[in-house]
Amino acid sequence: MTTSGTLTFVIINPVSGPVSRGTAEQRVQLATDALEAVGLRAEIFLTESEGHASDLARHAVGAGADLVIAWGGDGTINEVGRTLAFSETALGIVPAGSGNGLARELGIPFSPRAALSHALTKPVREIDAAEIEGRLFFNVAGIGLDALVAERVSRKHHAHGGLRSRELMDYAPVEYTIRTDTDTFCQTALVVVIANSRQYGYGACIAPTASFTDGELDLVIIEDRGLAGNLLRMPSLMTGHLHRRSGVIVRKVKAVTISAAAPMDFHVDGEAFAGGVQLSAHVRPAALRVRA
Repeated sequence: MTTSGTLTFVIINPVSGPVSRGTAEQRVQLATDALEAVGLRAEIFLTESEGHASDLARHAVGAGADLVIAWGGDGTINEVGRTLAFSETALGIVPAGSGNGLARELGIPFSPRAALSHALTKPVREIDAAEIEGRLFFNVAGIGLDALVAERVSRKHHAHGGLRSRELMDYAPVEYTIRTDTDTFCQTALVVVIANSRQYGYGACIAPTASFTDGELDLVIIEDRGLAGNLLRMPSLMTGHLHRRSGVIVRKVKAVTISAAAPMDFHVDGEAFAGGVQLSAHVRPAALRVRA
């Protein structure tokens, strides 16, 4: 539990989530009230641009903060979390995005008031991170169709975001060479996921057997089963049974290298990046201290 002797920072993304979740001023006031209720005064900052949350978190670590509360969506949480990783500073979360993957996995309330109380009163626990091409993530990295979806959504190429149905039907599976810490094999797939936790967010469990406290990653490979077969598997994302469906391969790994004939796009906790013909990932055990 946070005490009056601790140094706490709150980093708020003022534009994350709908306005119904509070204006910037309302969020600052709510954070101030929550901290004062437990006898704390904190440094409270509003982010101004992409990457600013990471800069603010770095400042907090340098100042010796015991706790940094990140108030925002998955992008803000990832920025702050990857900056706090491998330090003694713990992460608290007030989820304000749409997917809220890490918050869901940690059982953090969606109510800002309840989430602030959670961050200020729950004990610290350590969770694993994962790293792909030098980028830390806490939920899921993906290659293939889900990377294309992430790219469309994050870049807002379409008015409504995401893929149009024709693009989904026309997406061609790719042949990958996959080398893990135990074996090497070739596989043609729609999606290759490297999961540190179970879900993308939204409650969609792409890796139902994953855990961010087991020191391993779940490698999830989804083969093409044609339009009808692929659609039939979709409900399993929400029921937690995807790993039991035909054409879904799951392996526990500590490290993996994925190669293809052409450069691969990939996403990290929903943020899209352009990659090369080879991508490497590995687990980073007990990398982040969180209040949950």
